Amino acid sequence: MRTLGRAELNRALLARQLLLERAELALPRGLERIGGIQSQYAPSMYIGLWSRLEGLERDALTDALARKSIVQATLMRSTIHLVSRRDFWPLALATREARRASWLRSVPEPGARAMADAARTLRAELDGGSMKRAEMEALLGKDRARAVGLWIDLVRVPPSGTWERRRADLYAAAEDWLGEPAGDEAEGIELLVRRYLGGFGPASAKDVASFTGLAGPNPPR
Repeated sequence: MRTLGRAELNRALLARQLLLERAELALPRGLERIGGIQSQYAPSMYIGLWSRLEGLERDALTDALARKSIVQATLMRSTIHLVSRRDFWPLALATREARRASWLRSVPEPGARAMADAARTLRAELDGGSMKRAEMEALLGKDRARAVGLWIDLVRVPPSGTWERRRADLYAAAEDWLGEPAGDEAEGIELLVRRYLGGFGPASAKDVASFTGLAGPNPPR
């Protein structure tokens, strides 16, 4: 067995991220291959995926969001990621408790009970539809609206969060948009770790915990 040097590890990472050569993969499969892609600024995901996938056109990404084959949501480390529809629920379940705990450590008020109440209010108001951030703030108040997505799984729905309309400020309940979740937290964590190692590995347990946001006394191994 040979230990890889820094330069070899660098090239391995670039290859895993499809940055040495574009891959002929469908958009959802490409996202699964690289472990999803951050999309805090909507145009960045277009450029990032165009750089990785052979023949990808801008409209194809927007169309895939509308068809729900890919999903934009707050996931790992409470940041916006673009993932495949198949990966959304496992990754949401895997990171849900860690995201809530991180928020409560940094912003103890309003507490978990108040946020759960806000989530129920929002769920009833959405009723299968969508809502803009400003409407959520008017309904719940800014403090609760800012974190309510940690207590109800939300997705950002087009046309928001696209090249054409870059502000990702239109939300729907994930259960309404994609259907109810399957699996559980443990299965989600296993998939999340596999996606990370596939897209970024080899890596230490500390690296995995840092990427996933699941840091704790027993991080994934």
